[in-house]
Amino acid sequence: MNLGNNIYFLRKQKKLTQEQFAEMMAVTRQTVSRWETDEVVPELDRLTQMCSVFACTLDDLVRKDLTSKEEVYSPVEIRRLPSFRMARYVIISVCPEQDALNYMMNWGKTSGLLAAAPDAKLLGWDFPFVSQEQQMRFGLHGYVAAYVLPEGFETNCPGVEYATNSEAEYAVITVTDPHVRSFERIPGGYKRIMEYLSGANIKEKIQDDVLPCFEYEYDKDGVHYMDIFMHTGSVEKS
Repeated sequence: MNLGNNIYFLRKQKKLTQEQFAEMMAVTRQTVSRWETDEVVPELDRLTQMCSVFACTLDDLVRKDLTSKEEVYSPVEIRRLPSFRMARYVIISVCPEQDALNYMMNWGKTSGLLAAAPDAKLLGWDFPFVSQEQQMRFGLHGYVAAYVLPEGFETNCPGVEYATNSEAEYAVITVTDPHVRSFERIPGGYKRIMEYLSGANIKEKIQDDVLPCFEYEYDKDGVHYMDIFMHTGSVEKS
């Protein structure tokens, strides 16, 4: 179904937050969220109002995939990243990605990092060391979130592990609005990198001081992006 994706896409194009759009529609932010995830279909009068806000026809809004009008993936490029120091934390839970990111954002405030470097990059990647039983019986998964620490930053704030990622070569792709159809767009980004590298999978034995892959999300000109990085030396050729 395209409707939820279209509402999300057009709202972002208008540079509106869910709260701002909800106020325009005279509904709650939770209602907007349910529209965008296709949990609830808006009433006809709301759809007509959206068409006026987004300057589109009702047929386009409901039936067409408006997100396909823009290129989702950038070309894959090779970048050599310099060594960087990071503070990281892993969480195993039902929703580990958001839990880990929230934990690190709170740590960033408590430690003084975000005061010293407001634009500090927050990275993330899957934590694979979760047993089958944990996954199947309890729905648990793992995720690591990490702040890249600027040179010279020091803190005594506990609750994280410090590590260094050595200089390494990465294949990188940018995904536009990755959370529109996130279960398609994000895996699609990894698939394109693997195809570019003629890769079959990630090697079982990888360098201890180099992350095999990670993600970085950011906003630019009102659009949300995700950069996916995959270490070229960690890919097993097909």
